[in-house]
Amino acid sequence: MIETDPGPKKPHNCDVNIDHQLNGPSSKNIDLGVVPPLKTPAKLDPEKAPSSEKADFERAIELTGYGRFHYLLLAVCGLVSTSEEMDVISMSFILPSAQCDLELSTQSKGWLNSIIFIGMMVGAYAWGSVADSLGRKRVLIAISIINGLAIVASSFSQNYELFMFFRFMNGAALGGSGPVIWSYFAEFQPKKKRGAMLSFMAAFWTLGNLFVAGLAWVIIPSEIGGSTGGFVYNSWRIFLLVMSFPSFMVAALLFLLPESPKFLISSGRQKEALEVFRGIYMMNTGHSKDEYPVKQILVDELMHTKPEKQIEVKEHKSKLKRMMSDIVEHSKQLFVPPILKFTMISITINFTFHIGYYGLMMWFPEMFNRFDEWSRTHDNAEADICQVTAYVTQFGTHSADARCDSHIHSDVFMESLITVAAAIPSNIFAVLGMDRLGRKFFLVFATFSAGLCSAAMYFVYNKTNNLIVSAIFSSVISCGNASLDCLITEVFPTNLRY
Repeated sequence: MIETDPGPKKPHNCDVNIDHQLNGPSSKNIDLGVVPPLKTPAKLDPEKAPSSEKADFERAIELTGYGRFHYLLLAVCGLVSTSEEMDVISMSFILPSAQCDLELSTQSKGWLNSIIFIGMMVGAYAWGSVADSLGRKRVLIAISIINGLAIVASSFSQNYELFMFFRFMNGAALGGSGPVIWSYFAEFQPKKKRGAMLSFMAAFWTLGNLFVAGLAWVIIPSEIGGSTGGFVYNSWRIFLLVMSFPSFMVAALLFLLPESPKFLISSGRQKEALEVFRGIYMMNTGHSKDEYPVKQILVDELMHTKPEKQIEVKEHKSKLKRMMSDIVEHSKQLFVPPILKFTMISITINFTFHIGYYGLMMWFPEMFNRFDEWSRTHDNAEADICQVTAYVTQFGTHSADARCDSHIHSDVFMESLITVAAAIPSNIFAVLGMDRLGRKFFLVFATFSAGLCSAAMYFVYNKTNNLIVSAIFSSVISCGNASLDCLITEVFPTNLRY
């Protein structure tokens, strides 16, 4: 049931200020999840509502309590995030093993590492509008299934071109998973816990890295699998197949969760949204749904994302046309003041941050492997990265005349595991300090420290130096990843976050 309140309200957080400046005081396109409690006592004060509790979205979330539902939500959404990271980072362990089967050069390895990100760029741009049309939950389930199927198909691919195609499809699915799961998770969090819980969810990326390194260490060197005729299905392919299991698992687990109440309200389905709140309240408190105090959700006129006339007109359009129209409209809004400022800053930070994060994190296992090869053939003699790379590509296993060798020594997997494990303490620090020290502190600290680590690679002369620098980089960059995810989720209005 909707009760509208046409009275003025004063925005007091970043989301509302942006929407207020963008759309003007008379706009009807304001983000549902960030509107502060209205100031009119007769409308919002529960003690002054004679027959039923009336609350806006934020207040309704708070009154559901915090408990078992949110822990289940964290577990499922965290597993989605873990699965996403496993799929991306797994390539850094696959490439040294697959170089013989797929006849990979250093250049083709670079393309295989890049293609998944090209797919993510394409997917991220489209999946957001699909989520706005069909719902967050439906899209996340579809993405997880597509992602799992693409990984399974890539494990059966017998040549470079087909493998590249399915990795692109894998990336296109992952491109929607990241933005949608973060918004979906945030839309269930009360404001006072949002920063800490988003940081907690970012820690699942570290778990993904740990799982990948551990599973790669167990499966890839085992030389399990076999071949029949021209068909080969060896250990690295089985490792890739195992990487698909989390995607199918989260697709099933997502059926346990409700649709985002914010999406339901923005779609005009307030009764369903209220029922979701009641279910959360019952799970968190153990009380009956009927005891949930909110009976009406207050929706100010400024909160309506789609006027009734506009909805009637759009009903005659196909869903595909509506989604394409939404993509164009949302893209335009990103590049007009005052959102333009935040868009440009966000693009710059994300571009530079992820060049460092993925560029180095996916490069480290290869560097561990190359330093290991140098140390074995030069009796642990010191050499910088350029010398090691020159030797491996000109005279070692990557040279044109060398016999292809896909064997990876166990030391490489151990060093990779230590590197990703180094992020655990920093993730705990981010969870405890995100709301106290602020998002900007962690982002500045992480990017500056990671930059120093990148520069320190120039002074790496042996395996130990390489491991120390890699571990420190992994630790500090994890703090930045958590803070960046929080900022993007909170700064942009819901319909523009994707």
